[in-house]
Amino acid sequence: MPNQREKAPDAAKTKRRGDNKLVFAVPSLLTTGNIFCGFYSITESLLGSQALSLHDITSATEHFDRAAINIGFAYLFDALDGRIARMTGATTEFGVELDSIADVASFGIAPALLAFAWGYGTIPQLHRIAWAVSFVFVVSGALRLARFNVQARRPSQNLPLKNPKIDKKAFVGMPIPAGAALLAAIVHFWPVPLIASDLSFSLGGRTIGIDSMALGIGLLILMACLALLMVSTIRYSSFKGVGAGKYHPRVLVLALTLVVVAIWFYSRWTLLILSVTYVSHGVVSKAWSLLRAWRKGGSTDHSRLELDEPHRSH
Repeated sequence: MPNQREKAPDAAKTKRRGDNKLVFAVPSLLTTGNIFCGFYSITESLLGSQALSLHDITSATEHFDRAAINIGFAYLFDALDGRIARMTGATTEFGVELDSIADVASFGIAPALLAFAWGYGTIPQLHRIAWAVSFVFVVSGALRLARFNVQARRPSQNLPLKNPKIDKKAFVGMPIPAGAALLAAIVHFWPVPLIASDLSFSLGGRTIGIDSMALGIGLLILMACLALLMVSTIRYSSFKGVGAGKYHPRVLVLALTLVVVAIWFYSRWTLLILSVTYVSHGVVSKAWSLLRAWRKGGSTDHSRLELDEPHRSH
């Protein structure tokens, strides 16, 4: 009997230890899923480029669409691993480093290669600058992650390690997944390679055409702007405050249901609108704050002139 009583606590401790290991493993497993989706996206981009070289536009379109979709799934895994790590308190130094490496692969290399293979890299006149812009995009994403991790840990060197993604209410610089998500949403919306895309529309009774060269230049400018936004100091919301503690669970469930339904039935439009809204909201907020500061400064100077005017009359 005493032996059985002693074995019971030991068995409970062993079970708790196993449960703790499982809890700490879940975020890393999700990060592994993130890496898998990034790798899958890279292989699909390469297959799309190969099909395009054989002039098989239909096959290339399918490969590029799958590459974009896998970047979207990588985004989902990346969001879940940080949220679950926060909820369970399962943040580890190993997990943080693994997450940063996964982000460079899935949201740096994968979208840069997709933009090159699907977009501007297929246009001979833009080949050299296309290579450079894709490389700058990857480097900017890596610099953004490195700066972010350093800034998040600097204020609390003596405190336990925290996950930088969940300790900030606002990100400094556009998060690298947001730039990748915008590129993936664009490709998912129009998966036909740019070299085979010629758009035309009517305006005022006139037909205006946009050839692949113009589209490639536009994509080059977009990727360069995304790279600059990642290394900028513009603030982007981290949505840390979004949760059951701030909003009623029914409201959250309803909102989440509407988003899921919209993505399921209208994925091309919904994902494009969501990604464009998030990427642009930081720029719009910064411009609005600068405009308010300029107006406030102008009104202050005007009031000073009115106060100084009586003194000048004397």
